[in-house]
Amino acid sequence: MKRYFLLLVITVSFIAKGFADEGMWLPQLLATLNEKEMKKMGMKINASDIYNISKGSLKDAIVSFGGFCTAEVISDKGLLLTNHHCGFDAIQNHSSIEHNYIRDGFWAYNNGQELTNPGLFATFIISIDEITKQVLNGVTPAMAEKERQSIIDKNINEFKKTVKKESYQDIIIKPFFDGNKYFLFVTETYKDVRLVGAPPSSIGNFGKDSDNWMWPRHTGDFSMFRIYAGKDNKPADYSPDNVPYKPKRSLNISLDGMKEGDFTMVFGFPGKTMEYLPSSAVEQTMKVSDPAKIGIREKALDVLNVFMRKDEKIKIQYAAKYASIENAYKKWKGEILGLKISDAVNKKKELEGSFEKLVLSQPAMNVAYVDLLKKLQQAYTDIEPYGFARDYYNEITTKIELFTIASNANGLVSAFNKDQAAYKKALPETLEKLDALFAEYNPAVDQKLFEVLMEMYVKDQQPGNVSPLLKKMLAENGNDFATLAKSLYAKTAFTDPVKLKNLLNGIGTNGTDPVTNDDASALVNDVVKTYITNISPRLNELQANINQLQRLYMQAQMDVFTQKVFYPDANSTLRLTYGNVKGYGARDAVKYDYYTYLDGVMEKYKPGDYEFDVPQKLIDLYNKKDFGPYGVNGKQPVCFIAANHTTGGNSGSPALDAYGNLVGLNFDRVWEGTMSDINYDKNICRNIMVDIRYVLFIIDKYAGAKNIISELKLVSKKKK
Repeated sequence: MKRYFLLLVITVSFIAKGFADEGMWLPQLLATLNEKEMKKMGMKINASDIYNISKGSLKDAIVSFGGFCTAEVISDKGLLLTNHHCGFDAIQNHSSIEHNYIRDGFWAYNNGQELTNPGLFATFIISIDEITKQVLNGVTPAMAEKERQSIIDKNINEFKKTVKKESYQDIIIKPFFDGNKYFLFVTETYKDVRLVGAPPSSIGNFGKDSDNWMWPRHTGDFSMFRIYAGKDNKPADYSPDNVPYKPKRSLNISLDGMKEGDFTMVFGFPGKTMEYLPSSAVEQTMKVSDPAKIGIREKALDVLNVFMRKDEKIKIQYAAKYASIENAYKKWKGEILGLKISDAVNKKKELEGSFEKLVLSQPAMNVAYVDLLKKLQQAYTDIEPYGFARDYYNEITTKIELFTIASNANGLVSAFNKDQAAYKKALPETLEKLDALFAEYNPAVDQKLFEVLMEMYVKDQQPGNVSPLLKKMLAENGNDFATLAKSLYAKTAFTDPVKLKNLLNGIGTNGTDPVTNDDASALVNDVVKTYITNISPRLNELQANINQLQRLYMQAQMDVFTQKVFYPDANSTLRLTYGNVKGYGARDAVKYDYYTYLDGVMEKYKPGDYEFDVPQKLIDLYNKKDFGPYGVNGKQPVCFIAANHTTGGNSGSPALDAYGNLVGLNFDRVWEGTMSDINYDKNICRNIMVDIRYVLFIIDKYAGAKNIISELKLVSKKKK
């Protein structure tokens, strides 16, 4: 027994130690959970300098940018810094053949030149508090998921009424640890956010598809915006009378750069991780889910690539969509590779073996958690075919924009069938959405996407998951997908914005038949109906079972591995991660350094190339070695890497040094480490940051935007 007990102690200690270098930590808990370790690693400030609700702290300089990225305040006039790819949609929306800001970049040399962006917002976190007890009041382990959620929703609604906040503030309540804990966030959202500056994509997206998710990297991935507020400095809708926002805190910018081993922090809003899944879920991700999505996106990218290389207008229209599709496509490919390299499934199985030994050794745990892993394995086996159908449905229907157009039209029909008031309310909203869609739409591109992707939809799925109407239409067109696509797109009114607008405006007088009788409307309705009828009910049932089991497994891991300090999975809430600057060994005989320089840009430079061309002015600055105060020993730093645990949503997050100064801008992860959402491996997981000195070099020496430089507080010699 003594020997067995010793084995268990050694196992738990090993597990606890193995998690020491990862984590996305809630900032209000740093003082309790992390401060000691952070200082040991090199941090020179206190946890209270990072998160404080009684005075300005670093958290007051961090915003959720549009709900999809992170940005940081870098001046006392509300100037925001984020990634180029985070600001890309705004840059694209302002671009045209005459003013191609994607190709040429954009710089406002005074406030009057800054460009408005309807719908773009910046959200600050005011405070964070745990409210688990209040939210889970009355919830019992025996409850079905639907009943449990009903009680939780009721508790949340009641609790919101008791929260004290200002009229311009909002409340967000989110689950953590798979619903075992809940936290409340008080937020302030500013809705007047204007474009200030962006380098040309040849700098801001240098390397494009080839370099995406790769190291070494040479990308100046940044753009700049400004928050505007009412004259009282409070959130306000856009008005020409608004003034630049005066922040509680803005970040100082260090010119010192980083060296190997230096302490770094990344502060932002990571989107989603799944670190505590069982091995069965990880294996299904590797072998079924990721490959399915990769296959669809690969076909879509092939189609877009052909059109975009031939037509500059299409290239502008589809630039953001292409980047979005390609980003996840390449990430999933890297994820599979990383999971294999890191032996993720077997590591999970080893952890599960330790878990089961500990459970069996303690009677109370044995009762609560016996056969839990077997139940999870069976649950994932059961959901696999339905998950595959879900991935196909979601991926394909969102890539073919005819489906989006028809869904909007059909939604208006549903509103009309409800009552006239609902129709009148929904009509202008729908027309506004469609106007935005058609501004970035080409029917020839969409027709080809339909042809290619619907072939996958039919041939790769179980017959019962395929729309009967689609099969019928296909048969009527000689079972040829190109012929079907040509016929459908020629007949439908849904690809012509004028015809469609007339149809939708005419519903009030002509009824819904002209819309519902359109072949595109009928087909989309049948595809949706097939999914809702044949897949969705069983999928939801199986997913509810998995959610319940995963919540129990999450709690079980915390109960069993008592020496491990757990961090919650990312869920788009404010987190801080920390580590050290360091290179890594990617694979046998391949080792990477931690810094890149402008020399590497010139080594990759290919005149006229889609991915690796650069502006002549940048070449001239390089040849003259005209780097200003931003170069080091005749070289211009560009990017660096560190062992900070990041994910999607961390794009645009500030990279901070030991003193809390801004030293870089997080924008990516290395190819071998993209599996860190599921299985963090400290040996190969690295985040990629553009060095702030390269950002400043581009703003100052390349763009000549001295007005921006003059706003910033530049510091040196590691001082706060």
